[in-house]
Amino acid sequence: MVCDVGVEADVQAVADRTVAECGGFDTWVNNAGVGMYGRVATGDLDAMRHVFETNFWGLVHGSRVAAAHLRPRGGAIVNLGSEVSERAVPLQGIYSASKHAIKGFTDALRMEMEDEGAPISVSLVKPGQIDTPFTTNARNELGSEPHHVPPVYAPEVVAKAILFCAANPRREIFAGGGGQVMAMLGRLAPGLMDRVMEAVVIPGTPSGRAPRRGPAENGLDHATEALEERGNYEGHVMGTSLATGAAMHPVLAAAGAVGLGLAFYRTLFSGSHRPARVGGRRGGSGEKALHIRLEARRGKERELEALVRAVRAEVEREPGTRPWVGAQLSRSVYEIFETFPDEAARRAHLAGKGAALLMRRSNAVLARPAQIDRLDVVTTKRA
Repeated sequence: MVCDVGVEADVQAVADRTVAECGGFDTWVNNAGVGMYGRVATGDLDAMRHVFETNFWGLVHGSRVAAAHLRPRGGAIVNLGSEVSERAVPLQGIYSASKHAIKGFTDALRMEMEDEGAPISVSLVKPGQIDTPFTTNARNELGSEPHHVPPVYAPEVVAKAILFCAANPRREIFAGGGGQVMAMLGRLAPGLMDRVMEAVVIPGTPSGRAPRRGPAENGLDHATEALEERGNYEGHVMGTSLATGAAMHPVLAAAGAVGLGLAFYRTLFSGSHRPARVGGRRGGSGEKALHIRLEARRGKERELEALVRAVRAEVEREPGTRPWVGAQLSRSVYEIFETFPDEAARRAHLAGKGAALLMRRSNAVLARPAQIDRLDVVTTKRA
């Protein structure tokens, strides 16, 4: 049926026709959503309101209609939030706000259904970056066609999560582990995540390509003419998500985690402390990054603090490092994120005085080898 979810009467008509032709329904999925790329301080206000009419009010209309039908018979309401329900992203501010609102509404609806004793499960599915035509159909005020910042997952990951929640009541579930990690880091180190997203997402979202659609030709103002499943993401798309699979099957995941944990423990404590090794892969054009985790031995917390200051003093003399983002997660744990204009600058940094200082003093100060992940973060995309 043709339905504008922003109009409550349209949504009610869908339910009424379903009851008339099929006798009813036991699962209702609120999946209608539209996107908008641009800066919230200068974006078109009418378009922003339109985003909320579809993303938020459409979901409210659907949930109310579904709850009225399911109260006497039972069933499931599955609402589609997003990874940005937990952590807003720049250049998609109004979309993030609508998904925050969806999470608040869904949590309230769940509690009220439980209080009434209604036999209805209310689930929130939170997809990460998914390779659908979202980027080409969204309203775009960037002047360049937007594209996803990895990791990116296939639509099947979301579909499986929705079907799982329809048959197995779950409060909420991430579809794609990347969004789960982003939300976790946002809670642990919000300031650090702000800086990382400013450095990665803002320059990484514009693709450098001319928009495929004109400014007025977008899914916010007009229904799309192409029923396509996949989008235009040019990088690697992950067909599965271990994190989502673990959330759907927690007992099996817990057993596997125990086994991995025991193996890791034996590896970590069976030998002497080792200096850090840098791993990772080379990528295409774009900035390179290092993520470093440092954990002090017991009683060495102040020495680690002094070491971090000393390393930073050396790094700030290196012209190729930009930016240094540091966060003290606890009294004994530090996280550092550094970016470089290219692979040569990153290699020069690893051979510099700051890295040498860290390696020279790490054995005496750190509880375990410094965890240094070499990342390929595309922050400047060339056409």
